[in-house]
Amino acid sequence: MKKLFIYFSLTNNGDVVAEALKEKGYAIRKVKIRKKYPNNKFLMILLGGYKATFNKKDKLLDFNKSIIDYDKIVIGSPIWNDRISAPINSVLSLLDLKDKDLSFIFYSASGKGDHAIEKVKKIYGADSIILKEPKTNKEELKKLKI
Repeated sequence: MKKLFIYFSLTNNGDVVAEALKEKGYAIRKVKIRKKYPNNKFLMILLGGYKATFNKKDKLLDFNKSIIDYDKIVIGSPIWNDRISAPINSVLSLLDLKDKDLSFIFYSASGKGDHAIEKVKKIYGADSIILKEPKTNKEELKKLKI
């Protein structure tokens, strides 16, 4: 079975998850955006939270939409204002995820991600897990039973 982890990471939490999944045999595809978020943490949170709240999408840079060769797809996103990040909203709008074994990994500094979990369950019927700051809390990676 071929497995793929598609993710966005602004604060390196997703990168830590990607490394752990790579060790489990996943191909890794990091999402890059055309316009970067502000370096100022307050402005970054404000802009990201706004975009996530209103289900906005970011323009992606060189995103490979081909997933035909993969049986298992895992999507990774930071939680922004309890929701999926704007870059991953873009990814979800581009991919045909029907007939794929799909799940989500969310990483969060503080929020529970209830809206994100609800959305992926309702739209995709997919399971998800939340990791609390896996960059600094490595024990969170033990939840990755994928």
